[in-house]
Amino acid sequence: GAGIFIENEANPTNVTDDPAQFPGTYTLHQNYPNPFNPETTIEFALPQAGHVTLVIYNILGQKVATLIDGKISAGIHKVQWQPRDLPSGLYFYHIQAGEFQQTRKLTFLK
Repeated sequence: GAGIFIENEANPTNVTDDPAQFPGTYTLHQNYPNPFNPETTIEFALPQAGHVTLVIYNILGQKVATLIDGKISAGIHKVQWQPRDLPSGLYFYHIQAGEFQQTRKLTFLK
């Protein structure tokens, strides 16, 4: 259906019987590399499909990027972020998927 498709380099997101592709819990992993320049990868796991938002905030709590805002299938997903014109420093990435919410820090070095 409609929505966002995220390519997972190791294993394209598709229907599979591999239980490893259907995690039992919501997880937001630490980005890598971290600190980073010019790009970092954020990986997250969804035990079921649903609406997901993945947003980046600066140290002042201002939204600087929306990486995902849409329906995502169950499984393990990776998304890349390139801050481009943003200043170096500490940022926060926040995921919301159903009732699950989690925030982690990342550091961008120019």
